[in-house]
Amino acid sequence: MTGWSAVLLLAGLVCFYFLMIMPHMFGKPDVSSFLGVYYAHRGLHDNPSGIPENSLPAFLLAAEQGYGIEMDVQLTKDEQVVVFHDNTLKRVCGLDRAVNSMTYEELEGLSLLGTKERIPLLSEVLKAVDGRVPLIVEIKMVNSKTRVCELADEILQNYQGHYCMESFHPLAVYWYKRHRPEIVRGQLSADFPKEGDRETFPMWIVHHLLTNFIARPDFVSYSHKGAGVPARKICRRLYHNLSVAWTIRSEAELQAAKDQFDLFIFEGFRPK
Repeated sequence: MTGWSAVLLLAGLVCFYFLMIMPHMFGKPDVSSFLGVYYAHRGLHDNPSGIPENSLPAFLLAAEQGYGIEMDVQLTKDEQVVVFHDNTLKRVCGLDRAVNSMTYEELEGLSLLGTKERIPLLSEVLKAVDGRVPLIVEIKMVNSKTRVCELADEILQNYQGHYCMESFHPLAVYWYKRHRPEIVRGQLSADFPKEGDRETFPMWIVHHLLTNFIARPDFVSYSHKGAGVPARKICRRLYHNLSVAWTIRSEAELQAAKDQFDLFIFEGFRPK
């Protein structure tokens, strides 16, 4: 290979990389409704004080305090859309079973972190918040089936407030691109080794935003610990893509992230 051939090959690879990580560029939906607000991670919860994460009291408190809300949705065995983060019930409910292995009626008998609160339906949360603050709805997909997108969307279409969606799974973001392009959509990601996770090849691809060419997200929601990841920085600085930071756990972390991100999901303190 000659010197010029090597230069052309390198230039081609660079261009290909920039096209792979390019987010939504043309005909973007309006994101102004989501700006200027801090987002309470799984609601304004305080687990030790009896207000568990992803519970109705946590969401009501966030709305009353004027904070936006980040929440997680997934399906039960009987295809009810519930608001719950983990794939299994062990950490929060003390039962070592997957959420999608149980019916909603079975889940109703469980408590959240030993309180009187139970796992809520998405429809219950939307009714409680009632459009008072913007929502970030994370779609939890454990495989490539997008049924959760379809059923969550059926419920959200009747909601009068502002909401956007995000997911670690690029096929969930792509589903919204194809079926609901007017909805603001975000690709979730992280520098997974910094989060203490063993990074598989699919996680490495998402880590470096190499699936953006599939979903063309309107924003990238990235762990604040991965602020220096080149793909994330390129999306924000070159492509002027909205950049969301998760999860900020102190005022010091918030101040350190302000030059790197545009929106902030917080937990464990009240942003000033």
